[in-house]
Amino acid sequence: MKIPGITLSVCLLLFTPLAAQAELFNEDDLAIARDLRASALAGNGGFDVVEDLTTRIGPRMAGTEADARAVAWAQAMLEEAGFDRVWLEPVTFPTWYRDFERVAVVEPVEQAFEALALGFSPGTEPGGLVAEVVMFDDLDALEAASDDQVEGRIVFIRNRMERSRDGSSYGPAVRARSLGAQVAARKGAVGALIRSIGTSTNRFAHTGTMRFDTAQRSIPAAAISNPDADQLERLMGLGEPVRLHLEISAETIESYTSYNVLGEITGSESPEKIVALGAHLDSWDVGTGALDDGAGVAIITEAARQIMALDQRPRRSIHVILFAAEEIGLWGGRAWADAHKDNFENYQLGAESDFGAGPIYAISAKVADEAWPVIEAIQAELEPLGIELGRRTASGGPDFIPSAPFGLAVVDLHQDGTTYFDYHHTENDTLDKIDPKDLAQNAAAYAVLTWLAAQSPIDFGSGPGLIGR
Repeated sequence: MKIPGITLSVCLLLFTPLAAQAELFNEDDLAIARDLRASALAGNGGFDVVEDLTTRIGPRMAGTEADARAVAWAQAMLEEAGFDRVWLEPVTFPTWYRDFERVAVVEPVEQAFEALALGFSPGTEPGGLVAEVVMFDDLDALEAASDDQVEGRIVFIRNRMERSRDGSSYGPAVRARSLGAQVAARKGAVGALIRSIGTSTNRFAHTGTMRFDTAQRSIPAAAISNPDADQLERLMGLGEPVRLHLEISAETIESYTSYNVLGEITGSESPEKIVALGAHLDSWDVGTGALDDGAGVAIITEAARQIMALDQRPRRSIHVILFAAEEIGLWGGRAWADAHKDNFENYQLGAESDFGAGPIYAISAKVADEAWPVIEAIQAELEPLGIELGRRTASGGPDFIPSAPFGLAVVDLHQDGTTYFDYHHTENDTLDKIDPKDLAQNAAAYAVLTWLAAQSPIDFGSGPGLIGR
């Protein structure tokens, strides 16, 4: 059988029976992968790392003094862990500062709401503003409204986020946060409120970044807690005009330069070829950023520490990348993609841990066809961890998304995110939400993936062939 454009050796790989795919790796490499799996499972998954980060630094909003301390902490932590090389790469981005926010109903009753301003919201005039509320089911309903329905009012978008294990409900729901204020401003609104993009029934608001266009008028915007959103819906249902007081003290200030922090385990045979693990170092200014993304920092660091404890170095290099300024616009991921785009053919895989600390249940990958049997063989070593084979497509995680236009091969290790959005971007994102046993399962999965990717007999296909896939 001949398939145009595919060599005989590739055809053999594509149609290799599953039982024989482990033969892609030699027995020594598989034995080490199994030892790594067992060793990581017996550990704490890097809980000491996230504990130290959230205790010593706490919340670390991009562009703040805590951000600078987090960079220094991360550099020292990677050096102490024993990486062969540790360095910084600059990332410059706009910064935003929150002072306070107040949201309260003033008519037909008086009641204060729990709220958080959305990232890059402008402030109100001192004393705030009072206006009538107009409610919309979702962003599409707001976009379909006439300017007369919106002008001079505070827009409230009430769409709800549903629970899902894979987080797929986040994308449709978060459009209200990302674009709601922009659409409302274009139609003449004076302010915007959203129901928090989260699944908790606790009285915590969920913050997050909103998009803005510097050429367009911008309006103050905030999220209110889900119980308060329910209350506002009930008030609107009374049929009487509802008026709100909205006051926000916040400002966008000058650009700031932070850093991606990188550590390298240098490959013994092909050091120029790299397996890249990512997590983001910054967090929002609420909570302590334990789940988002202190857990990811811990998981990939522990996976690398397990590999560094071996008696041998991997064939290819391994990079741990702690990205800057993810929360306010993937600035670290953009900077990394731009700095390394001309060398992506040497990057084997990118994989980021940025979905909390829930157990991993599946592996998906966007790799060249000839490398898919390698992914299947890796999954066979992950199966004892409860990890099944997923799709032949992946993003690699948020900070690797800017690398997609350059054809970076990527892997997703899918975590159970059923409860992740109870805490996401809230005051409640704290260390007690992390189970060290789940963290250890994550670290074991990343250690096995990383080791076998570094030892793979086949490159994963980063480069022009993966652009647009």
